[in-house]
Amino acid sequence: MKVCVYGAGAIGGYMGVQLALAGADVSLIARGPHLAAMQANGVKLRIKNAEGVEEERVANIKATNDPKEVGVVDVVIIALKGNAIPNIIESMQPLLGPDTMIIPAVNGIPYWYFYKHGGKLENTVLETIDPEGKQWKSFGPERAIGCIVYPAAEVVEPGVIQHVYGNKFPLGEPSDEDTPRLQALKELFVKADLDPSLRPGVAIRDELWLKLWGNLCFNPISALTHATLDIIGSNPGTRAVAKSMMLEGQALGEKLGVKFHVDVERRINGAVKVGAHKTSMLQDLERGRPMEIDPLLTVVQEMGRLAEVPTPTIDVVLPLLQLRQYMADHPAADH
Repeated sequence: MKVCVYGAGAIGGYMGVQLALAGADVSLIARGPHLAAMQANGVKLRIKNAEGVEEERVANIKATNDPKEVGVVDVVIIALKGNAIPNIIESMQPLLGPDTMIIPAVNGIPYWYFYKHGGKLENTVLETIDPEGKQWKSFGPERAIGCIVYPAAEVVEPGVIQHVYGNKFPLGEPSDEDTPRLQALKELFVKADLDPSLRPGVAIRDELWLKLWGNLCFNPISALTHATLDIIGSNPGTRAVAKSMMLEGQALGEKLGVKFHVDVERRINGAVKVGAHKTSMLQDLERGRPMEIDPLLTVVQEMGRLAEVPTPTIDVVLPLLQLRQYMADHPAADH
């Protein structure tokens, strides 16, 4: 199977190495010093083996910044921040043949969400994450395979990726059917020690919302307060805000047919147990990168409007977060 990982940073690089070592024909799209290091020395992945001993795995994978050099592939894994995808729609076209699958390995709501959804919102395009429906039209929702990213990894130096924890990448068709193409992908992922399984009775959108549920509240609260997960979930005030946002998300998800297999208190307690962890949004803010506001928050507000479900707490937190991003982008501006 020919696989292209578009955005071979921490998660994309981890997936690329594991898939290549499992026998897939892998190409990576990257840029800058990280690309140069991978071209010169291969991609180095530091990961614990089955015995718990850390080892360095090296895969000599084709790496480039030009998708035209790769050509048509069977699978494109998009491992970018969701807010970066609109910028790569045109450059991705050389990778797409008639049967190419697209796996958006991204946080938040993906462009294909209402494809094969059923109900009155069937085939609705979400403007906040897919302006003018460009992904829907250019990629096609029929190519999409749903994917939820649970592992953590980090680029510790150009060309070197440190795996931190996890190997779960649940996969599913938007239709929730067990198709031959999904089976082939799952077999490849299993060979690569990337766990593609959904829990029994759990649909791909259920799994997507389980992760989004936490990101929806913990990420913005952490960016606004600079607090870690343990503090957000233990402080009575911020815990109450998080719970309110999650209940709004749950009401919306359930209106759209999602089943939540965990209750709110347990989900918050699970986040507290993670400890002094900085969310991805807080890390992006501290590093001067754009925060993933639209895929994690603005789109939920948009879906609430479409489904006629009120989101009052989200409606308060979102403009605060948007202003936080504006202030980070304009630190010296005369306000």
